[in-house]
Amino acid sequence: QIKSSDGKATTTIQTKHTLIATGGRPHVPTEPGVQEYTISSDGFFELEQLPETVVVVGAGYIAVELAGVLNSLGSKTHLVVRKHQALRNFDPDISAALDEEMQKAGIIIHRNTAGVKQVSIDDKQSGTKTVSLVNGEVIEGANVVIMAPGRLPNTEGLNLQGVGVELNPKGFIEVDEYQNTSADNIFALGDVCGRVELTPMAIAAGRRLSDRLFGGMKDAKVSYKEVPTVVFSHPTIGTIGLTEPQAIQTYGADNIKIYRSKFANLYYGIFDSDDLKSKTTMKLITAGVNELVVGVHVIGMGADEMMQGFGIAVKMGATKADFDSAIAIHPTAAEELVTMGAWGTSPQISGAIHSPLMGAPPAEPTLSKM
Repeated sequence: QIKSSDGKATTTIQTKHTLIATGGRPHVPTEPGVQEYTISSDGFFELEQLPETVVVVGAGYIAVELAGVLNSLGSKTHLVVRKHQALRNFDPDISAALDEEMQKAGIIIHRNTAGVKQVSIDDKQSGTKTVSLVNGEVIEGANVVIMAPGRLPNTEGLNLQGVGVELNPKGFIEVDEYQNTSADNIFALGDVCGRVELTPMAIAAGRRLSDRLFGGMKDAKVSYKEVPTVVFSHPTIGTIGLTEPQAIQTYGADNIKIYRSKFANLYYGIFDSDDLKSKTTMKLITAGVNELVVGVHVIGMGADEMMQGFGIAVKMGATKADFDSAIAIHPTAAEELVTMGAWGTSPQISGAIHSPLMGAPPAEPTLSKM
């Protein structure tokens, strides 16, 4: 049953399949003054003037992206994180590199704060705010305070439990690998499920669900593993696969091999001072005797564009030898990913159905019979 916005009319719809894809919304904490005197990431797009001083609260994608944008535009930018740094769930080398670059760019990072305790008005005429943190720090004179500590699923008001749709403790809808909920013929996908909360991920899940329900592909499903993703931080981050801690936990420290590189992009070659040169950090994580590439992590100029292509290679099971077999495109930053390590030290084992190693001829298409 669907109620009108004024609550006066009710419409009943009967359907064979029901899909819940209501997404999520910014989480705004309830500490004193927070809901009254701050804005969310949605409110950021309604700003009509560049704030002179801004406080961004959060440690995830949205927080570092907004902090980077505002700092680059000229705002004095404070980033408040609960623990030691932002993007803690990313590979440690990448989050550390971002931390270094943000500080170099002038972003003021408040660490180990345990969150916001209170937001109050400094001056009613100017509207500046004071942000008091749990650890005792105080930030004064903020023109805008942006709360970006996370997102919540839009599940309230749907009577999901009344029809047998189970939620997890955080309020996200529980689904299996085929997007089935605990109720027959009710499906859910996207941010409302809390798994890989990215728009392209939801689109892919929707396409596979449509294939299964309407395209005769009874086993169609999407994979939530090895999903390439980008953070539009300053500089940009591109990543796919396991972080180093995850790889160690999955395969054991003795079964992984790490390749690293850190350099200044050629774009910055005209600058004399190293302080002006934003560094690019790249990391390949391989596992097993065949050195299967299980993680690719990049922070630096062009990371977003290059990750789409390398994401295909990882999804197809490329090994370090496969990466090495690709001829480098010079001069680019991306060539570093296919030239890492001492040449010839990786075992000559390919993950491809058609091996590209040792000068093998290219694959041939399968042609239809004439």
